[in-house]
Amino acid sequence: MKDKLVRLARRYQAALRKHLKEGPRANLQPADGLGRQAMGLGLETLDLARIHQQALTVLVLPTQPAGTRNRLIKRAETFFVEAITPIEETHRAAMETNIHVIRLNKKLLRRTGELAASNQQLKQEVTQRKGVEEALRRSERHYSLLLERSRILQEQLRQLSRQILSAQEDERRKISRELHDVIAQTLTGINVQLAALKTEAAINTKGLDQKIASTQRLVEKSVDIVHQFARELRPALLDDLGLIPALHSYMKDFTKRTGIHIRLTTFTPARIQELDNAKRTVLYRVAQAALTNVAQHAQADRVAVNFQKLRRGVRMEIHDNGKSFEVERVLFAKRNKRLGLLGMRERVEMVGGTFCVESTPGNGTTIRVEIPLDNGRERKEPVKKSGKAALVCP
Repeated sequence: MKDKLVRLARRYQAALRKHLKEGPRANLQPADGLGRQAMGLGLETLDLARIHQQALTVLVLPTQPAGTRNRLIKRAETFFVEAITPIEETHRAAMETNIHVIRLNKKLLRRTGELAASNQQLKQEVTQRKGVEEALRRSERHYSLLLERSRILQEQLRQLSRQILSAQEDERRKISRELHDVIAQTLTGINVQLAALKTEAAINTKGLDQKIASTQRLVEKSVDIVHQFARELRPALLDDLGLIPALHSYMKDFTKRTGIHIRLTTFTPARIQELDNAKRTVLYRVAQAALTNVAQHAQADRVAVNFQKLRRGVRMEIHDNGKSFEVERVLFAKRNKRLGLLGMRERVEMVGGTFCVESTPGNGTTIRVEIPLDNGRERKEPVKKSGKAALVCP
């Protein structure tokens, strides 16, 4: 390998000498060929820069007039840029670092002409440059590896989270249908049979009707529980009548259970119906999770749920008058007890929407969700952090 590098350095010096003699109209094809040979040997930009510097030190003598030396250095830079082009094309992922290295090499090449009068100073400069180049290569390899690992882990976690949410929603839909179509119908059939038995037994069996009536009440209660369970898993209203009726039903039951008053305001529901089933489900689940958080943590007595029409989408805001919390601390705590916030954000981003939370003392908490009609082609810029909290709504 060392012999190949020596031969390449000789060919590079000869080609550069010919390029400098031919002047501005010199052909740059030899430089491109040398660059491809260097790339085939596995050389990096800095390796070729070192070869270029050695050749330039020999060809551009310090005894030459300053004007001549500057013109030769400038022509040599053109030759060097053409030579490193094949290598640069294979390192687009590290473009910023390579640009910095090229600028550093240009600066060092200019200084080479000025420092060429002293051989000792030139040796010191080369030694120092080798150390810098090695440090840059180690740093580039290290941070490139870390960045790639981080990207892979992030993508794996995101895919896993989306798969879990999708599987959860499918399972809820399946359980809901099973409860409605099988269990509820079975219990209803039992109730009909008990009613018939009650009528027959009323003729000659004393006290039997009371027992049957008690059994009927138990069955009716079981049917109500099954229907309530089915609505919580996957409300039939969401699929049959749409998002707003389903939310009305859920909020009515929520107020009955918690005593928290909810005000729902919306626009003409035609725009909401333009959203596909997955996006309407996301809005319903986010509202459901947000109200659950209010009941468990906020100590609020009023909640406002507001839908707004955007140019190409829908916005939903949920605001409560309860106590605030530090959003950043809650989201990034090691033992996060409010995983609902992360789940809401992941649901929204899964359909191309944006999610943000704002919570300030005295103003309660606001959750804002924006869902596009066209899978996020006209999404807003990502929300920025401010001094108040992370993921603060703009």
